[in-house]
Amino acid sequence: MKKCVLVLLSVLLVVAGLPAQAQDGDPAYASFDEFQAALDDALASGNIDGWWQTIIDAGQMPLTFDNTAVFLYRGEGDTVEWRGDFNGWASTPDFMGERQGDTDLWMLVQQFPTDARLDYKIVVDGSTWLLDDLNPYQQVGGYGPNSELRMPDYVPSTTIEPRDDITPGTLGQDTTIFSESLGYQVNYRVYTPANYSELDDLPVIYVTDGQEYANPEMGSMTIVLDNLIAVGTIQPVIAVFVDPRDPNNLDVNRREEEFLVNPAYGTFLATELVPLIDILYDTNPTAAARAILGTSYGGLNAVYTAMNHSDTFGMVASQSPAFRGAPEVIPAFEAAGPLPLKVFMCQGAIWDDIDNTRQVRDILQDQGYDLLYIEVNEGHSWGNWRALLDDMLIYFFGTE
Repeated sequence: MKKCVLVLLSVLLVVAGLPAQAQDGDPAYASFDEFQAALDDALASGNIDGWWQTIIDAGQMPLTFDNTAVFLYRGEGDTVEWRGDFNGWASTPDFMGERQGDTDLWMLVQQFPTDARLDYKIVVDGSTWLLDDLNPYQQVGGYGPNSELRMPDYVPSTTIEPRDDITPGTLGQDTTIFSESLGYQVNYRVYTPANYSELDDLPVIYVTDGQEYANPEMGSMTIVLDNLIAVGTIQPVIAVFVDPRDPNNLDVNRREEEFLVNPAYGTFLATELVPLIDILYDTNPTAAARAILGTSYGGLNAVYTAMNHSDTFGMVASQSPAFRGAPEVIPAFEAAGPLPLKVFMCQGAIWDDIDNTRQVRDILQDQGYDLLYIEVNEGHSWGNWRALLDDMLIYFFGTE
């Protein structure tokens, strides 16, 4: 969970602010000026190796000084640049590194909000993508691990870390259902909370991109559920993780065709999967006890599906919704409302679809929805989304 400032109208509006130290250990330099002076001396004396050893020994990369981040890389190449959440993973002039003198040292200095957290990689000669070897922090994304910039006031979530002192729930194996609405097979997995056999009348959350939300290195959602349920912060919850990949060829991901304004997908969830889960598990079979969750295109789909099936899903959680993929959903949602929905929405404020999300936020506020909205100084990344799952789950299923 991230510390937030709440404004209560008929809505909860949250802006995150996170005081703490980004990395453990003593920094190599107390200020940017001290760092620059030491680098200048090393370049003038030719003792760049000794200076570099000081950087290595500190175990911190990038170096951060208030709102300034210093990225460093040593290696041969014609160009060195940094790509990540901060520039849409594209090559941009303001994130090109500068060679220091005639050495193999490259440097980039940039400013970020002091509580920012952003994924990145180093790119050499425009084509060789590298993790930052001096950075101990990584976040797995859709294309594998990335290095992670943590500014000084960023505080990591504690709820994403597994605990060995609690009884975990159970994540079942893949189950395949043939969808009449979609005309093909779909895999899903079901999480049941600890002591499930002693429970009944449980709320359910349906999770699109379920294979990534359930991944402990990406969404970490079963870990978050275990931790919150164990200490009584939320009531026991069933989670249904729906996989958009073709069960017969997991390299084929159908998320775009399913999530971008596809009424058949919502029909599959509402009229095929939900009734099946209500038969097989001890659920509370009411819309008020049922949520749908998604991120990016899945966040867009969650809004679209809840708009069309609010009699099935009474809660909708949309993380970094990519409304740019189907902007027609925004006026359609406005025209359809207000609907009997409780809404959680969060968005990264750095190089993400922030304008469209704020437009939807304003619609929700104007129409009097029960809303929890959070913005963080992060990008379009699992590091952003996983850290806010506790906020969403407590909002929907909290015991207080």
